[in-house]
Amino acid sequence: MSDDSIFAGPALRRLRKREGLTQAAMAQRLDISPSYLNLIERNQRPLTARVIMQAIDAFDFDPRTLRQDETVGGVDGLMRRFADERFSDLGLSREEADEFLSAAPAAAAAFARMYDTSGSGVPEGDDPLQASRREIERWRNHFPDLDAAAEQLADELRLSRGEIGPALVERLRERHQLTVRILPADVLGNAVRRLDLHARQLQLSEMLEPGSRVFHVAQQLAMLEQDEAIRAIAAGPRFGEEASRQLFERHLVAYFAAALVMPYGRFLRACDATGYDFPVLMRRFGVSFEQLAHRLTTLQRVGQRGLPFFMARVDRAGQLSKRFAGASGATLLESDATCPLWHVHRAFERPVELQVQAVLVDGAEGSRDHWLTFSHVVGAGAGGDARFAVCLGIEARLASELAPARGVSLRREDAMGIGMGCARCHIPGCRQRSLPPRGASLAFDRLSRGASPFGFGEQGTG
Repeated sequence: MSDDSIFAGPALRRLRKREGLTQAAMAQRLDISPSYLNLIERNQRPLTARVIMQAIDAFDFDPRTLRQDETVGGVDGLMRRFADERFSDLGLSREEADEFLSAAPAAAAAFARMYDTSGSGVPEGDDPLQASRREIERWRNHFPDLDAAAEQLADELRLSRGEIGPALVERLRERHQLTVRILPADVLGNAVRRLDLHARQLQLSEMLEPGSRVFHVAQQLAMLEQDEAIRAIAAGPRFGEEASRQLFERHLVAYFAAALVMPYGRFLRACDATGYDFPVLMRRFGVSFEQLAHRLTTLQRVGQRGLPFFMARVDRAGQLSKRFAGASGATLLESDATCPLWHVHRAFERPVELQVQAVLVDGAEGSRDHWLTFSHVVGAGAGGDARFAVCLGIEARLASELAPARGVSLRREDAMGIGMGCARCHIPGCRQRSLPPRGASLAFDRLSRGASPFGFGEQGTG
């Protein structure tokens, strides 16, 4: 069991309650501090091999019970499932998810398995994208072995070249006898990258930006040099169909490429030194805003963690084509609809500017999660008129020292209230509302008409 992957706080808390111990008494038996035990129980620190062995020695403890929490994904994993619109009228809270996992872990695992099999009312085999995303989130979008291998290769390449791009091209030529050739768009057609083994060429479209060319070369190296490691990771999950596994493998290829271009240690040090200054980081590592956003969701190395960002990519219709919660625990991404008051939509109107917005997200039982979000428009990758808005988000309480947050109020009372799409939002009086919220009774008044087209009562009444 790896120190990098065991986050099983509820399992340890169940053991403590079974033994009738306080946190101080339990910590003494495990030879750790009470504060560290508290962090473990809240899944803010991993359960290390040493602590597991101490628990086995001190108590009648079966380490196999850890796997139930790991499969479910802890409280965050249950909350992501509870965010499904089919449960919107129940008002399920984080405390209830915690109690469910603590009191009945096997039942929670059974619920998670049944939910994951059915997805959003669609068999898993019919929705490979959702199945692949679930596996990415189970890993919290952090793959330590790929990160370590990419960092080692990046360090090796930088011995001979100061710029990573030429070093990657040289690596392809020397190690794999492949040259990189830039071809006109009308020659490659709809393709942006093609491997021609007969000509021993990696062919790239002329429409790719310089940073994207480097990224595609890095992806080709990932497929050539990390194929066995990537296939081993992708062989673990029990996907319903092969398309799910292929999508997961494609994500792992891109993950390695990002880790190669933005090596973990150097990248995290640059983030800390610049206060996560996005333009500086993009220029320093030669990446796009979207590539940077992807990487910022992965910084979860034990003992060397970055800030817990989430990332989403939205089209003009408000559809999410990419979403990575990482370690943020964000449930905002669990809806298929987005709020028009969220400035991720304003990014299309002002494509040059970074849209910074503090939001309070309408959640279960009236909860309002406070986030700071950063949105910017990006292209589809190789010319054309396709545009998406990429959004990074972080808890507002963690954002005060960020360079892109300067001048932005982080007070809750100044944040914009938004929902997870109108059908799941219970904020009253919204002029932008297009649909009434599910699970709430509509209210009608013959004598007056409000600014919002729909008035409604309490959730679950009527």
